Amino acid sequence: MVSFSVPYGRSHLDFIIPDQFESELIGLSQNPGVNDPGYAVMVALNHLLGDANWEDFVGAKSAAVAINDKTRPVPHQYLLPPLLAKLEELGLSPEQITLIIATGTHAPMMSGEFSAVVPQAILDRYPVLCHDADETANLVNLGTSSLGTPVRINRDFMNAELRVVVGNIEPHQFQGFSGGVKSAAIGLAGRTTVNHNHAMMADTQSRLGQFDHNPARQDVEEIGHMIGIHLALNAILNDDKAIVQVLAGTPGEVMAVGIPIAQSICQVDVTAPFDVVVSSPGGHPKDINLYQAQKALTHATLVTKLGGTVILVAACPEGTGSQGYEQWVKELQSNEEVLTRFTQEGFRVGPHKAFQIARDATRVNVLLVSEMATEFVRQLLLTPAEDLQDAVNRAVVTLPPNARIGIMPNANVTIPMLARSALRLNGVELSKDIDD
Repeated sequence: MVSFSVPYGRSHLDFIIPDQFESELIGLSQNPGVNDPGYAVMVALNHLLGDANWEDFVGAKSAAVAINDKTRPVPHQYLLPPLLAKLEELGLSPEQITLIIATGTHAPMMSGEFSAVVPQAILDRYPVLCHDADETANLVNLGTSSLGTPVRINRDFMNAELRVVVGNIEPHQFQGFSGGVKSAAIGLAGRTTVNHNHAMMADTQSRLGQFDHNPARQDVEEIGHMIGIHLALNAILNDDKAIVQVLAGTPGEVMAVGIPIAQSICQVDVTAPFDVVVSSPGGHPKDINLYQAQKALTHATLVTKLGGTVILVAACPEGTGSQGYEQWVKELQSNEEVLTRFTQEGFRVGPHKAFQIARDATRVNVLLVSEMATEFVRQLLLTPAEDLQDAVNRAVVTLPPNARIGIMPNANVTIPMLARSALRLNGVELSKDIDD
């Protein structure tokens, strides 16, 4: 027997795989975190990338900082204090510096939740707001992007003289990579903006690990230019969510430097597809809800045989994380029906999550290990498992000896690259999504 452990919520779950199977860890490359995260942030802020220069912002009367919400493991406790001190050095008072929690179309965070993402000392000193994508009166119309996206952006952010974005650079299932302007271009956008941009996920170039030729991501870049974002402060994390690198400067240059670093950490070569993949989003907050955890299913499916099994190991203490998704999918009886109806109705954020899950669930068998009630999981058209070992036992019971079982402990930020020689099995293309 071979023992493994994968993140689950704020803890881990252990399981064993019988010896007759070939087991393989699909893990991130080992990169130690920096010894002094705060110092690393200060160094990045003192050596801005691109043509950004702090002297250009002396005399600014206001600043707004877009920060991520509770669904992202952004190390605000390290990133924000040096940044805010730098802004005060420009002559800005704490009252002139506003932090805006960039929720995108996620449910707005209540003020009582702010301490989950912002240190209390910062909450006590600076104004902190939360974006609401449906608060149309607080959105500014910036026009339309070249790809037809109506650009509506948070008014408080747009009214600031100095606009800064904070976040992580990491793989994203259809934006290629998160980071840079995305924290504002999507995180502070109205629902119509997000709907139009995210509909581009249907394009074959809108895929994991693709940036330059990705229409969804390049639309985001254009929206960032329309907003006029002056600075980005981004971290790159390892598999323990520790800071490996901090970059600051113009958003485009931060991404240009950061993507190769993130890619070197997160891209994993896979020689052949697996019969079974045990896939964890990476624990809290990546599995805070199914809306976020779904990414681990998609990434695992890329290297799972057609008709194979993905075991999604996601605590989901906050359920689905999307009332729109939940209500929409409960009306349907099968994943095939989800695909048909979604195609007929057209793209909408919320129901798109049902589409993404159904797209994978019609290709592989999906077992879900979570905290959600069994009957509720079935209403979501997913198959619940009693526990992780039960799921593994069910998945391997009919497998032949030497069947391949993959374990992906940080699937949300893993780019599994299937070897070109393995892209076809029995004449069926397995992973054109990751074939450059």
